[in-house]
Amino acid sequence: MKKEIMEWIVAIAVALALIFAIKTFVAKPYTIKGDSMDPTLKDGERVMVNIIGYKIGGVEKGNVIVFHANKKDDYVKRVFFFSGFSVQYKKDTLYINGKKQEEPYLNYNEKRKQIEYITGTFKVKDLPNANPKSNVIPKGKYLVLGDNREVSKDSRSFGLIDKDQIVGKVSFRFWPFSEFKSNFNPDHTKN
Repeated sequence: MKKEIMEWIVAIAVALALIFAIKTFVAKPYTIKGDSMDPTLKDGERVMVNIIGYKIGGVEKGNVIVFHANKKDDYVKRVFFFSGFSVQYKKDTLYINGKKQEEPYLNYNEKRKQIEYITGTFKVKDLPNANPKSNVIPKGKYLVLGDNREVSKDSRSFGLIDKDQIVGKVSFRFWPFSEFKSNFNPDHTKN
């Protein structure tokens, strides 16, 4: 009897240690709060964030990530560009290294916009914490934007984020089950 109780205690301890290790180093569930990524991710939906994969494989343009916005809040946004890219918006039109880019994931919000421009006009050098003399994103920095630009608090308001702020990449949405999805990176934004 004592041996069986001890086996159960060890099994439970191992299970708890595995859960802790997985949530700390491999993957972690998150609940979406707010409408900044609508319609891609909606308020209350649950996603699994790959913590280790992005550290090994890196972050690509178009990836949806979770990052530490400050000491108490984590945000979910789309990575637009990283070091070496010159980025500019002119009246909702995205230009990368001077070339016009399409953003089909904005079609839903573009049709429902309440203001003239959902993204507006800005250059990297105009962002908070950016180098005012250069329009190129510096090494180790990322430009992140929400898909629902009218309500999103993103790089336009807090500036570029550092690589060490990134928690991981959103791998899949698992709740609600009927909305399961695993690829949030549109083909046109990949390198």
